[in-house]
Amino acid sequence: MGATATASTADTSPNFDQTSEFYPDEVSVFPPTHDGLKFWQFMIAGSIAGSIEHMAMFPVDTLKTRMQAISSSSKTPSVTLRQSLGSIIKLEGLAGLYRGIAAMGLGAGPAHAVYFSVYESSKKFLSIGNPNNSMVHAASGVFATVASDAVITPMDVVKQRLQLKGSPYKGVVDCVKRVVMEEGFGAFYASYRTTVLMNAPFTAVHFATYEAAKRGLMMEVSRGGDDESLLVHATAGAAAGALAAAVTTPLDVVKTQLQCQGVCGCDRFSSSSMKDVGEAIVKKDGYGGLMRGWIPRMLFHAPAAAICWSTYEAVKSFFQQLNGKTE
Repeated sequence: MGATATASTADTSPNFDQTSEFYPDEVSVFPPTHDGLKFWQFMIAGSIAGSIEHMAMFPVDTLKTRMQAISSSSKTPSVTLRQSLGSIIKLEGLAGLYRGIAAMGLGAGPAHAVYFSVYESSKKFLSIGNPNNSMVHAASGVFATVASDAVITPMDVVKQRLQLKGSPYKGVVDCVKRVVMEEGFGAFYASYRTTVLMNAPFTAVHFATYEAAKRGLMMEVSRGGDDESLLVHATAGAAAGALAAAVTTPLDVVKTQLQCQGVCGCDRFSSSSMKDVGEAIVKKDGYGGLMRGWIPRMLFHAPAAAICWSTYEAVKSFFQQLNGKTE
């Protein structure tokens, strides 16, 4: 800008050289796209990343659901990850770990398309002048999760009900029909408030940790090209996913109980209040009941986040190269 100002002072001619190397800087105040990508490209990148993440980690998610949904009229006995896995393999075979995966396949793509496109758009809007602001990343993540949860929650309800031991549903279509007929459409969103209240802090911690870890790792190891860059995204994503998962496990237990209530012997609650359900769990199982399934939850989110972020950044990089060739 300083060089341009000097040139303007020295040259009083009204004719401007529009082929000058300085001319684009004078007129391009805002880039036409964020990170060189269009909105629909963020949606595709997010959709691919989310689908791969959830499909790859689905067996671990099944274990988490089984452990969190255990219920009894008396105090629930503690079940380890190994016991849960052994029970499923022995009684249902490997197929038992993948029951409900079709529901997640239908929901994960659209939900993550919304998730990442809203995140990128919010980050662009809020971070003008300061792209490394962790508060902006956290706030953008919260906006993203509120929007995406509205898309994923109904399919998440179907998915978890199909994952239960002895699930009475034949498949996705049968589950949807029976829930609507027996409980009403509102049953698909009984846990929405709890899901948002869980995912808002989860996402805030996740995105803020991811962006901070990524910046730190990039300074240390990302000097060798694309391979190291993908390693950085995967490592930062894993750290962010594990931390966020551990912090929000109690809310995830409440969400699972709400989504599976009344099915396969799971307790039914008179209120969908997060406080009431949490108190009922503590009364029956103690405070430890709110941390049920924390190990598979962390085992799910750490690699899932690594897969998701590295895939997302790889697809973004592909689109950036593609856009560069077509310009």
